[in-house]
Amino acid sequence: MNSEFTIAVHSLVFLASRPDRMATSEMIAHNVNTHPSRVRKVMSCLRKQGYISTKEGIGGGYLFDGDPEQVTLAAIYRATSIGSIKPGWCSGNDEESCMVACNMADVMDRIFCEAEQQLLTYLQQMTIAGVLEQVRAAQRGKG
Repeated sequence: MNSEFTIAVHSLVFLASRPDRMATSEMIAHNVNTHPSRVRKVMSCLRKQGYISTKEGIGGGYLFDGDPEQVTLAAIYRATSIGSIKPGWCSGNDEESCMVACNMADVMDRIFCEAEQQLLTYLQQMTIAGVLEQVRAAQRGKG
């Protein structure tokens, strides 16, 4: 899984916690603890998918554009990270005569594909609103 997913979820939860208030990439980056350019890259992807709206210029920024109860983490994963669970390198070599080397890449592809499907099933049960509620509950527990 890549960091874009985490940045996306964190950013959307942050925006959902401030309904009707814009947040700049600098504000979000400070909250996420990353560079504003990384936030802008992720937010661009989320804007294209319709999860946020933007306003440019003075007083501009990002605004959650939707219902946090309806946006699942699976949808955010699909938008930012699909296929990232599979490592870039795969063992095996099709040209070798070894049964293991000749078949390992295909077997590992299936394993990672199935793992990603299980992850999506799990993430489908969670929404941005649910994550925000968990954050609020954690905060209440500290108080």
